[in-house]
Amino acid sequence: MTTDSSRTSPTASGGISTFKGEERALRADRLGTGGLLLSVLAATAPLMVVAGVMPTTFAVMGIVGQPLLFVVLGVVLILFSIGYAEMSRHVHNAGAFYAYISRGLGGTAGAGAALVALVAYNALQVGIYGIFGFEVSGLLATYADVQIAWWIPALVAALAVGLLGWLKIDVNARVLGVLLVIEVLLVVIFDIAAIADPGKEGLSLHAFNPDTLTGAGVGTALCFCIAAFLGFEQAPVYAEETSRPHVLVPRVMFLAVGGVAVFFALSSWALTVATGPAAIVGTSQKQSAGLLFFLTESRLGGTFTDVLHVLFVTGMFAALLSFHNVVARYAFAMGREGLLPAAFGRTSGSSGAPGTGSLLQTVVAVVVVAAFAIADDKPAGDPTAPVLQLFTWFGNIGALGVIVLMAAASLSVLVFFVRRGAAGAQAWRLVTSALAGIALLVIAGYTVKDFEVLVGAGPDSSLSWVLPGIIGLAALAGVVLGLVLRARAPEKHARIGLGNEAFQLDKAASS
Repeated sequence: MTTDSSRTSPTASGGISTFKGEERALRADRLGTGGLLLSVLAATAPLMVVAGVMPTTFAVMGIVGQPLLFVVLGVVLILFSIGYAEMSRHVHNAGAFYAYISRGLGGTAGAGAALVALVAYNALQVGIYGIFGFEVSGLLATYADVQIAWWIPALVAALAVGLLGWLKIDVNARVLGVLLVIEVLLVVIFDIAAIADPGKEGLSLHAFNPDTLTGAGVGTALCFCIAAFLGFEQAPVYAEETSRPHVLVPRVMFLAVGGVAVFFALSSWALTVATGPAAIVGTSQKQSAGLLFFLTESRLGGTFTDVLHVLFVTGMFAALLSFHNVVARYAFAMGREGLLPAAFGRTSGSSGAPGTGSLLQTVVAVVVVAAFAIADDKPAGDPTAPVLQLFTWFGNIGALGVIVLMAAASLSVLVFFVRRGAAGAQAWRLVTSALAGIALLVIAGYTVKDFEVLVGAGPDSSLSWVLPGIIGLAALAGVVLGLVLRARAPEKHARIGLGNEAFQLDKAASS
């Protein structure tokens, strides 16, 4: 039998060569530290957090100490990242979470994690279309006197994101990077303005006082705030597209967690300084998502506030694109390992992008947005229930899924190194992973317990168990799939989590 040498030997371009050919591998060497960091940070949507998450947490939870919560969560996630980053030195797979979990807890658990990841990241991405469409329709009404329904710009954005998903990841990184840098600069300008012109209580550090973290709302506030960090954990998803994943992935993760924690802690503190700690809850309840724009209007003027509104939209678009890329790569990894049809395990054309996974995510987004649009009978520009539900329901489903994945990944780190006899050498990493895992399980528990608060439903609403139940069903379906593969196709089950290394199994089987 003859073979194509271009498919069985390393390529001059540095691409990953596999037994079944280049179409089974993402293109290597596409991302350096800067590109990877920007791709990861874009998912955190800094302006969306400062303008949306922070005022909501102040208003709904009544917790003045939100800046301190960001510091606490930053510590928890750094503890998590220590073990997670060490795993990234041993496992390079676009499946990230589920690859790590399968290496530590076995292929069946990995299959469950894969389905949870696919559902969670899809939910996070799709949920943003609701608020994105509403904001764009509002901008068009304000500045162009054009009245359109929210779902029109939402569907246009879904198609645009899908198109970019077919392009090379380094092109996407440039798009994400430009939007992100401008966004962060504008928030920093506000922070400086707030500190230079504080409220009547002056430069108060009261928001960092542990006494502010009391009351029934603290657990739910943790759920809101940890959602603001989501994105940093995506770095290993791009491992196959970097030249030195064992170096770049851990570096980017620590930069992302540390940078996000400091940025959000300072920005939420700046909000308390601008209004005064005593007034931040009341002002947030009055202004809601308009809090940041209300504060910039008086300090930096109307033009700055108008630009901020536009960057609010572009920041959301950057987050949409970042989550889209992650979903496409998870689908690629799952297709390559037999958890999805084989068509998902191939890349498209010369770009090396996971085209079929990108198409899947685009179809899911369009179908969900269309379903919520059909349910919406209110006039254009009205923040109707379907718009708010799309954002809050799906956003919290996704956040719960990622928290559960992080807790499971912490456990997998422990098992992975203990089974390999490395417990002594990795002792301090095992301790940090255990501490992070316990903290994440506590946060996950609060998330499920207070889900009706997170999605704005009543205490007797079925949504309080139906929506988090989606993550449970995804995990169950994945475990069942793993068990079926183990019984009927053990060779596929053995591939789960191996990624590109699975070509060794193919070679052994063919010989």
